[in-house]
Amino acid sequence: MQINFKHIQSAHCENGVTTNLLYHAGVTQLTEPLAFGIGAGIFYIHIPFMKVNGGPAISFRTMPGYIFSRTCKALGVEVVRKKFSSKEKAQQFLDACLANNQPAGCQVGVYYLTYFPEEFRFHFNAHNLVVYGKEGDRYLISDPVMETVTHLSAADLERVRFAKGALAPEGQIYYPKQVKQVTNEQIRNAIIKGIKHAAWFMTETPVPILGVAGIRFTAGRIRTWRESLGVRRAGLYLAQLVRMGEEIGTGGAGFRFVYAAFLQQAHKYIPNDNLPAIADRFTEIGDLWRASSVQASAVYKGRLTEQKDFDTMSDMLLHIADKEKEAFKALLKIKWK
Repeated sequence: MQINFKHIQSAHCENGVTTNLLYHAGVTQLTEPLAFGIGAGIFYIHIPFMKVNGGPAISFRTMPGYIFSRTCKALGVEVVRKKFSSKEKAQQFLDACLANNQPAGCQVGVYYLTYFPEEFRFHFNAHNLVVYGKEGDRYLISDPVMETVTHLSAADLERVRFAKGALAPEGQIYYPKQVKQVTNEQIRNAIIKGIKHAAWFMTETPVPILGVAGIRFTAGRIRTWRESLGVRRAGLYLAQLVRMGEEIGTGGAGFRFVYAAFLQQAHKYIPNDNLPAIADRFTEIGDLWRASSVQASAVYKGRLTEQKDFDTMSDMLLHIADKEKEAFKALLKIKWK
């Protein structure tokens, strides 16, 4: 069985799954940047007591699943989302979806995805893909970060759906409950809601490890890493920042570029000239994140090892934090008509 499903490649997996599933459900205006912005996907968090692959838990986007849920809610689309303790029941539910011509989003672990190049496989359990058919023992896969569709055996799909570790997917499956057309006015209102949500979280949340405050928190930690961890381990911690900033999803800088594209596309629905100007700010911020990754990589590779090099890295993040706060505050000041 194979559903007539359109594969749309994207920069980030959950943005892509959201766009693909909603496009299939009738929301044909949606693009990846619009899904990311409406879903308030842009974020920052540094969890000091949690480690991922031996480094600090840092993320440049919101928690897995939120982009899809928030986008659907903002557009008035009901969602089905389930987790399973039984692998057998998880497969039965997926097969029932496919038999009913319903493509399904799945959260999976990256490490055992057989179609991923080996150098891109690591223990990360918040990847997303769409299953849109089954032929014998093979499931047909639309992974939005891949150029074309692919497939997984039933055993391989089960393995990644029940990967162990942080953010274990537990067979999670999700999809829009109904086929529905959405008006441009609904898109407009959803854009405004998404902007307000992201801007408030990035600048107003009182938790010191979230948003702009979280970036400053990381900057403060970097200044102490050389002395408290030693040069080698401090370099590994900075390598984790680079991994999250350049490789996971679109990477932190990439998410800023996607958000800039979102604001540019939002201008079509909301003709406020502040939006393209603020979009340019986020493009600049993305460039700053990229520059900070170059600095962090030089420390990790042993080319820069002095305390002043860690201080420079810290100062770069403080500058980014100031720029992000200015940009999000500018969004909060917009008078929506």
